[in-house]
Amino acid sequence: MGGGTTMRKLDLLSLGGITLALAAVLLGQHLEGGHVGTLVNGPAILVVIGGTIGATMLQSPLPIFMRALTMLGWILRPPLLRPEAQMYEIVRWAQIVRREGLLGLDAVVHSVRDAYTRKGLQLVIDGNDPDTVRETLELDLLARERRDLNAARVIDGMGGYAPTLGILGAVMGLIQVMNNLADPALLGQGIAIAFVATVYGVGLANLVFLPIAAKLKALVREETRLQELIALGIVAIAAGDNPRAVEMRLKGLIV
Repeated sequence: MGGGTTMRKLDLLSLGGITLALAAVLLGQHLEGGHVGTLVNGPAILVVIGGTIGATMLQSPLPIFMRALTMLGWILRPPLLRPEAQMYEIVRWAQIVRREGLLGLDAVVHSVRDAYTRKGLQLVIDGNDPDTVRETLELDLLARERRDLNAARVIDGMGGYAPTLGILGAVMGLIQVMNNLADPALLGQGIAIAFVATVYGVGLANLVFLPIAAKLKALVREETRLQELIALGIVAIAAGDNPRAVEMRLKGLIV
């Protein structure tokens, strides 16, 4: 295993949530006597989605923006995090060190897929003291967590911009309505179309962007807890702790 970052199967909870949210909006529109077609408006889509993406690009450094796009895949296929399995893997490594010494990890490190875990093991193999190993892994952990939380806040920002862009689209539509005051037959239809932009803005913010940002932050925190477990275990191995003691200590981190 070595790190628990393998992508797992489809997240049915996220898929079900998105489906239910969209179905609720469309069903509500139908029960109110409206038609789904009235919610489709090209200019409103352009203003809200295009404007939101543009504003978000403006506020975000390129690496953080690109990381946010990568993390969007976590919504349907989140990282596979198995702290208990990782714990037993670390205990196995401690047993190897107990029998064969630190060089016994040479055969292990090449089979570890997770870069964070592999780096920690390599630090131990190279003979670094436990404090150096701990400090290095903690710095790496903090840097990764900060990067991923900043990426999640990019989606959070989209949830803040979308409603405002929806209002902007509605105002632009109403301006066109005012130009048609001489033709009362067009007023009702024009006003309805104008407010579709508000529906897009508020709907995307509260049904898509903000929930996605919250879920990404939760996944980042879960991954951070797993890496804390990995760091604690590797430091214990560097200190020469008994495998049984390593297992008991790591169990306290597993919820």
